Amino acid sequence: MTIDNVVTVVLAIVVGTLAAIVYALRILVLLERRIARIDKHIEMLTEKVVLEEGKILREEAKIEKMVGKKAKRKK
Repeated sequence: MTIDNVVTVVLAIVVGTLAAIVYALRILVLLERRIARIDKHIEMLTEKVVLEEGKILREEAKIEKMVGKKAKRKK
């Protein structure tokens, strides 16, 4: 093997390694975007649950208030 062949092999290895790193970074960016979308959807669902829970608590308070008034009338 001559020195030119060794240099060519080393350069091919370096270029291949750099290409693999770039590809891995591309995959990581795509995964990060997907995870961010999932996180946003979870956040939106949580907001909906909190709003629904507030509605339920308000309705529950109304019912308890009505039951309390009826109990006082019976006495």
